[in-house]
Amino acid sequence: MHRLKALGYLLAFITPALMPISASMARNGTLPPDLSAWFPLFFLFVLLPLFDYVIGKDASNPDEIEAERLQLRRWYLVLTLACLPIQLVLVYWASVQFSALPLGIAGKIGWVLSQGVVSGILAINVAHELIHKSSRFEPVAGGLLLCTVNYFGFKIEHVRGHHVHVSTPQDASSAPLGCSVYPFVAQGLWRNTRNAWKLEADRLRRAQLPILHWRNEMLLWSAVTLLMAAGIALSVGAQGLIFCFAQGLVAAITLEVINYIEHYGLARRRLADGRYERTTHLHSWNSNYLLTNLMLFQLQRHSDHHETAKRRYQALRHYDASPQLPGGYAAMFLLALVPPLWKRVIHPRVAKFQAQQA
Repeated sequence: MHRLKALGYLLAFITPALMPISASMARNGTLPPDLSAWFPLFFLFVLLPLFDYVIGKDASNPDEIEAERLQLRRWYLVLTLACLPIQLVLVYWASVQFSALPLGIAGKIGWVLSQGVVSGILAINVAHELIHKSSRFEPVAGGLLLCTVNYFGFKIEHVRGHHVHVSTPQDASSAPLGCSVYPFVAQGLWRNTRNAWKLEADRLRRAQLPILHWRNEMLLWSAVTLLMAAGIALSVGAQGLIFCFAQGLVAAITLEVINYIEHYGLARRRLADGRYERTTHLHSWNSNYLLTNLMLFQLQRHSDHHETAKRRYQALRHYDASPQLPGGYAAMFLLALVPPLWKRVIHPRVAKFQAQQA
């Protein structure tokens, strides 16, 4: 099973391939150009959830010996690191196609949204895996991926903010019960960026360094992002630059919707001393739909990720006791966009889980 999974993670590269496929459809007449620009979204949010339910779930876990072996195999690292050059080339190529393809207004909107969601998966999801690791080059690769979507603050806030405060009122990435996705995303974009600057300023202050210092990561990644943007502007022009920033915003919004799904309605108990209980696999929603997990490098085994943040994706575990989503992230994404339907489906599950923990 683990050998099959090792090859199965190659399915993650279907996502970046959707954009060239879409452009090819527009050029060869398979679909009208404006309609073809929306094809990646149709694949990710219509076909993928259907395939998820047909293929079903995978709750298998490696034993302890196998888990150690899996974490040492370089194959899995190569797959995630390969996403960096692919993402860099894809964003540049997509910015060129934004002007080159015969797209009307509807097609241009579809092209931006499609690339934004693809970047959310290829850049932010993979960066999420890399920034938690202890090696020197993996967090750097994660930071570069985040620069391609202009959301580099995630590298700092996610590790030093979200993982500390998850499932508490202090966390901007944990949605309380009853909160709608739309205000959650709006405040998340602002609060998480602000928190990243504050966390880095606090770190420098403890090191007795000024905020305007070359060791300020936020300044460093800002400079890298501006260099990337300048490269797009000089080689592609103003339309390419607009496209670059627009797809980055869509990618960041996609991330915040996933944050909403991952922790909705879950809360850590406050202890007698005022601190919160330790984060465990009970404080994140889990999903074991096999296909989406392979395509997302097992991001959906989020419960174990928060219990053991440095565990590599190939060794993440399933826990029956964790709260379970009724579908993969693609299906849950659409569900979250319709708040009354989301609450009708998820609130009974929250209530049942809380009753089991009482």
